[in-house]
Amino acid sequence: MTTFCDLTQGKCKPCEGGVPPLAEDEIAALMQRLDGWSRIGHAIAKTYHFKDYHETMAFVNAGAWISHREGHHPDLAVGYNKVTVTYVTHAIGGLSENDFICAAKIDALFAL
Repeated sequence: MTTFCDLTQGKCKPCEGGVPPLAEDEIAALMQRLDGWSRIGHAIAKTYHFKDYHETMAFVNAGAWISHREGHHPDLAVGYNKVTVTYVTHAIGGLSENDFICAAKIDALFAL
């Protein structure tokens, strides 16, 4: 597996299955490069908090744009002032480097 020094500069690769999910040691190393993300079973997730619904929806829409460009889409749980973003590579039933690239890009978006 090739990892990027800065995950935000990575580009997702199409995944149609047929490859194994990342190994636990690879996941552990990549988790250390993300801030505030947690393992939830075979996925990673993070909840972002906002001051109001408008900011929440602006984040959701910007995140959808990033996800569309990467061709790798998260599950989103949207509330009035929070969004939980969950990434997993469904085609392989676990985590791929794509999940970590997108997580880092969503974090960068939140920092704006």
